[in-house]
This record gives sequence, C-alpha cells and structure tokens, in this order.
Amino acid sequence: MAEVSARTRHARELFAPLGPTYDRYASLLSLRQDPAWRRFLVSRVPADAVHVLDVASGTAAVAIELARALPARTVTGVDQSIEMLTAGSARVEQAGLEAQVELREARAESLPFGDAEFDALTFTYLLRYVDDPRATMHELVRVVRPGGVVAMLEFAVPRGVWRPLWELYVRAVLPAAGYVIAREWGEVGRFLGPSIRTFYEQWPLDALLELWREAGLADVRARRLSLGGGIVVWGVRK
Repeated sequence: MAEVSARTRHARELFAPLGPTYDRYASLLSLRQDPAWRRFLVSRVPADAVHVLDVASGTAAVAIELARALPARTVTGVDQSIEMLTAGSARVEQAGLEAQVELREARAESLPFGDAEFDALTFTYLLRYVDDPRATMHELVRVVRPGGVVAMLEFAVPRGVWRPLWELYVRAVLPAAGYVIAREWGEVGRFLGPSIRTFYEQWPLDALLELWREAGLADVRARRLSLGGGIVVWGVRK
C-alpha cells in the first residue's frame, strides 16, 4: 500500500474522534441541510443499480440510505478511518441492514476491487482530502460498469449575494459553534472553510466537471443545493 500522505493523515486524525457524534452534529452545523443533501445524492442512483460502492462512507449514512431505497440492493461502504467505520457498523446494525451493507477499510486512491465490479458508486466529501483528484477519479470510475452512475456530494461556495453570508458563517459562526460542542468539533469548524475555499480555487466547477469527463464519465450534471452551500455531481460511465 502506498504511503499515506500528510493531507490524508491530517483528515484521518481530524475526523477520527468524531464517529459517535458525527451524524448528529454534522446535521446541526450544516443548519440541518446535510441529511437532505444525502437523500438527493442517493436519488441520483437508479433502481437497477443493485450492487453499489459507497466511498468515504464514514458512519455509513449514505450506505444506509442506499440500502433502504431498494431492498434487493447490496452496498459496500469503504473508508480510511476505522473509527468512523466502527460507528458506521453500529448504525448499520441498529438499522437492521447487516444483510445488505458491508463496511470495509480502504482508501479511495487504491480500491481493492476489480474493474467494472459495481453498478454504481457514490462518494461524499472526498476530493478535498486526496492529493491527486484526477488519479482518484480515474480509480473510482474504474470499478463501475459501463452505463453505471457515479455520484458525488460535496460542500460548495455560494455565488452572488450569498457568498458574504457564507464567509461569515464559515469564518466565525461555524468554528464558534463547534467549540461549544467540543474542542474536536471546533477544530473541524476552523478547518472546513479554508478547505472548501481552497479546493474551489484549484478546481472551479467547470474544471471539476471536465475532470469527471476526462475520467470516463458522460452526461455529467451538477445541482447546487441550499443556496449553493452544497453540490451534487453525477455522471454515467462510458
């Protein structure tokens, strides 16, 4: 396995302590938008996708939604954080979905699966944390069959009048609210604004969509959500 980079290691260390409280406070700090974003992401996966890979699965929120959407569907969730997967396993068991959802430790940059093994693939809050988004996208597309859907959920930077309000929220409100919950959440609050802003400086939306096309995806679409604070991108494997 390739050496873990400083970027990957930092993300792992930042989020590792949050597993037991992640879903509750991620929803709160996103102003209750995160669950709705995840539902829209899952709605991009067609009903004929019966074997789905969920990458950066974390606490398995998307994997659980995918399984609930289609009782005949099996979902494999992978994440680099064993701490998050432990919390996810508890959530899967609580939901009674052990027969449909399997969680495994793996990195998006080097997936332990064969070519075209899955009918669809989802990933959430991933590309900001990898060193080479282009190589990672190729790896994600590799494991999806031709005609299968790849779909992503990510934070976004709003445009127009909403941008100053977003800046105020991520610079001041989010870190302060995080520290009220716990020191670890305060650190996440301080991290997210610069992380999101820097990513879109490097990968404006047009460039990001072109990256998807270069990776072998067609009919690539994007939908901004919640005044532009979130975005879902999806496309079809050629």
